[in-house]
Amino acid sequence: MNRATILFASVLLTGLAGCGQRESLKPAKGHELPPKPATAATVPTVGALLAPPVETRPTRSDDVLQKSQERPDDRFNLPIPG
Repeated sequence: MNRATILFASVLLTGLAGCGQRESLKPAKGHELPPKPATAATVPTVGALLAPPVETRPTRSDDVLQKSQERPDDRFNLPIPG
């Protein structure tokens, strides 16, 4: 193969890789969305199923040190025996 063929093929493949589908997601033909959970009022939509719940990345609020401070002495921080 010559350089022009390789260059043409790489440009063509790069162009095809950039052609993603921009439509909303739908279940495949013959399939349905999952059934309604027992405690839910309605069947969740595709967007609701794809959105991560708040619990997946909670904010850190339990750190007692707000600034770079020396930690207080911990009487349970004992050296490893042996």
